[in-house]
Amino acid sequence: MKFAVLGAGLQGSACAFDLLGRKGVEQVTLMDRETSPPSPFLVERAASAGARLQRLALDFEDLAAVKRALTDHDVALSAAPYYLNYNLAREAVAAGTHFADLGGNTEIVFKQLELDEQARAKGLSVIPDVGLAPGLVNILAAYGIRQLDQAEEVRIYVGGLPQNPEPPLNYAVVYSLEGALDYYTTPSWVLRDGQRVQVDALDEVELLDFPSLGKQLEGFHTGGGISTLPWKYEGQVQLMEYKTLRYPGHAKIMRAIRDLGLLETEPAQVNGYTVVPRDVFVSIVAPKLTKPETQDLVAMRVIVEGTAGGSRKRLVWELLDRYDSETGLSAMERTTGFSLSITGLMQARGDVLRSGVATPDEAIPADLYISELEARGISIAFREE
Repeated sequence: MKFAVLGAGLQGSACAFDLLGRKGVEQVTLMDRETSPPSPFLVERAASAGARLQRLALDFEDLAAVKRALTDHDVALSAAPYYLNYNLAREAVAAGTHFADLGGNTEIVFKQLELDEQARAKGLSVIPDVGLAPGLVNILAAYGIRQLDQAEEVRIYVGGLPQNPEPPLNYAVVYSLEGALDYYTTPSWVLRDGQRVQVDALDEVELLDFPSLGKQLEGFHTGGGISTLPWKYEGQVQLMEYKTLRYPGHAKIMRAIRDLGLLETEPAQVNGYTVVPRDVFVSIVAPKLTKPETQDLVAMRVIVEGTAGGSRKRLVWELLDRYDSETGLSAMERTTGFSLSITGLMQARGDVLRSGVATPDEAIPADLYISELEARGISIAFREE
């Protein structure tokens, strides 16, 4: 099995790290604009992998070069910026290569679905949105819905957080501040009374107890977390929503920052200079929130409620993962980058449920996926109430 990993940042490197530790993986080619030194956690594994790890400088916007680079690989896995994923998926299909990505933008997913007929004709699998959220949570939500005669409510909560929060935001950058700000400013699609509607990001804050963490966290709406699920289950599920988890008080501060216009992307004039408020905000704040020594955690809760056999059922899945000091991998890298590698391995082995373009809830067998996470020390607790 030969894999191309598009994007050599933290998530792409985590994906490559996991692939190189799996039997049957002959080669992993880590592709990005520059062949800079690999992430620290990948250095040791790269040394032991020898020639199985290749590096390739590749401009992802040079589509002819992308197609050539992917042609001799079984699967292409994208940890590149979301806006590149439609073109990357199209070139993968043209090259005869399975494709999956971390996604995060539902409009791009709908464009990728247009490639379904082409992918099916070649017996290829294209699976967008296979990270943590969207990704893992979609698989669990659909898994829960299928176990009930009638699913009525689906509530999903996910957060990447520092283990030791520091004021004023009690937050540290665990993947991309720009990405987080997109979620804080993009309305979220939800289901209310079975109908698809939008709600404002940072709205409807609620406090939740996490006994395994020993703390309360707050949840609030953010965009993109459940991808196409509101479209798929409109008219079937009465309530469906996704909320990001942070330490209490975070949403209030971020809402004030947003409402003051500091996250705007439209240029503004300042003392004769044209500046973009969000760019200024990121340039000033990101260094203060990016602390390499910070150890993170990922908290997740998926709740599916409804009826089965005439009885009320409440199905709950919970995950709490922490920074791995042995490998140096963050919890966000483990839960997101490993999700991408697991999907790619399933595609290469023929374990996915269908060819063509399909979201993870449609394409990935939940039981096998959960067992693959468990094999990597990522445990998901389940209870029925």
